Amino acid sequence: MTFTPTLLDGKVALVTGATGGIGLAHTAAFRQAGAEVYAHARATSAALTALEGDTGCHGVTQDLSTPDACRALVREVVARAGRLDVLVANHATMSMSPLVDADASEWWRVVDTNLLGTYALIQEAVRVMREQGTGGRIVVIVSEWGVIGWPDATAYAASKAGLISLVKCLGRELAPEGILVNAIAPGVIDTPQLQVDADAAGVSLPEMHAIYAETIPLGRIGHPREIAEAAVFLAHPQLKAMAGQIVQVNGGSTRGRV
Repeated sequence: MTFTPTLLDGKVALVTGATGGIGLAHTAAFRQAGAEVYAHARATSAALTALEGDTGCHGVTQDLSTPDACRALVREVVARAGRLDVLVANHATMSMSPLVDADASEWWRVVDTNLLGTYALIQEAVRVMREQGTGGRIVVIVSEWGVIGWPDATAYAASKAGLISLVKCLGRELAPEGILVNAIAPGVIDTPQLQVDADAAGVSLPEMHAIYAETIPLGRIGHPREIAEAAVFLAHPQLKAMAGQIVQVNGGSTRGRV
């Protein structure tokens, strides 16, 4: 899919977790669609600097493990750009552990970052969008694991399931104001995380791709660009009837009412 350079012309978008595999694709796709993009990372890094140079986005940094930091991030973008039209809540952290071995503080760190952090981001973004009076678009990146669950990933899956419910609630609550909240639940995507999976399984990266592809009706894993294209679609100014929806981009591996 190719987006015209004026699709989101004049819109200001904040993408969190922008230096990861899917975040990079979000930033590039929104810039291609004409948006002024503020790309978030936890801290200043060579990756963030390179992203600014490659796409023309503006880098912003915050550790989103606390609600205050999340709100500060939104306020910084508004202070610099003068407005905020689109929030893509893409940031996340994950740890893997059997439930009985899980450390409670680590469990809550994952939930606080993924669920509470996103809640705080949305809360501040909604305040801004209400003041602007022109509506807005909020896209939350959840996960197939939030739909189906996954062994040894209780904190991550629980946080993503919580986000799915949050999106459904806010879709109903905010739609009358023209602030449309939706989510994307990616399946297995070709990101650096798959190398971690391959190492844990004792196989090569191509073998890991093939193993995952066996369970996907489309016959392959997804690409970050495909998630980003869905996010730009949900941010389209003329898309006015999508609210509280969970878009499953997974090649058909999961089909259900979410």
